[in-house]
Amino acid sequence: MKARVHVMLKNGVLDPQGAAVRHALGTLGFEGVNGVRQGKVIELDLAETDKAKAEASVAQMCDKLLANAVIESYTVELI
Repeated sequence: MKARVHVMLKNGVLDPQGAAVRHALGTLGFEGVNGVRQGKVIELDLAETDKAKAEASVAQMCDKLLANAVIESYTVELI
């Protein structure tokens, strides 16, 4: 089973990398981009076959390592 984790900064947390990308897009002629939020996608190849156990395991991975719960939120998608 595979899992895809989407990690994003929480609303209200400044995103300097996103701001830099927005600025760069403007200098390249892409007008009308009012904001950019940058995150990360992590794909995991799991040995677990039980969906509920896989979701619980990935949530623990996110809480302990993959996401900083203070400033980031995450979603888990089993694929």
